[in-house]
Amino acid sequence: MKSCQFSGDEEALLRKALPVYEWAHRIMLTKMSIIQDDLARSADSNPIESISGRIKSQESIAAKLHKLNQEITAESALKNVKDIAGIRIICPFAKDIYFLAGILRSIPDLTILSEKDYVTDPKPSGYRSYHILTETPVFSSTKIENVPVEIQLRTEAMNFWATLEHKARYKYQERIPQHLSDELVLCANKIADLDGRMFLIHEIITLINQDA
Repeated sequence: MKSCQFSGDEEALLRKALPVYEWAHRIMLTKMSIIQDDLARSADSNPIESISGRIKSQESIAAKLHKLNQEITAESALKNVKDIAGIRIICPFAKDIYFLAGILRSIPDLTILSEKDYVTDPKPSGYRSYHILTETPVFSSTKIENVPVEIQLRTEAMNFWATLEHKARYKYQERIPQHLSDELVLCANKIADLDGRMFLIHEIITLINQDA
């Protein structure tokens, strides 16, 4: 059975490679914070509620490689794990997700590698989120590297569900009992309906304020 952890040598190699992901992560957090501040000044309601980020731990990277059936090496991690650096943006409503995706596409020095719309087309588990895999240039003292950073856009309700589902997967080591899996799908569908109803209330309030 393949080991689900890095050897000592591979761990050292990966640790040496990770700083550039930290820098790319900080660059993207800054870009997103600027967009959030600008929208707060210019928009009637800010489509960004909060921004957070993380760098995957070596344990998480090893687990991802194991799940992908890839070798647990530093070279394999840099080649196959595209979400080592990640940013999560929480939006008030689902429509804001698509608005922000459009803004990200317009950033000149940001390359969009791929987009996955799990909001309109959720995973069988019920998971909903919008994933954008980006690539941003990182300038160090010796070279320029283009580093992948994954951005996830979701509503607070979607995020709450994803956190709960993650805990269930961890508890049952990816083998969630069928009855619990069915309940999670049911909850995900109800959350999607609630997101839509909350947006409708928001629109009604906006119209009332315009007529006042």
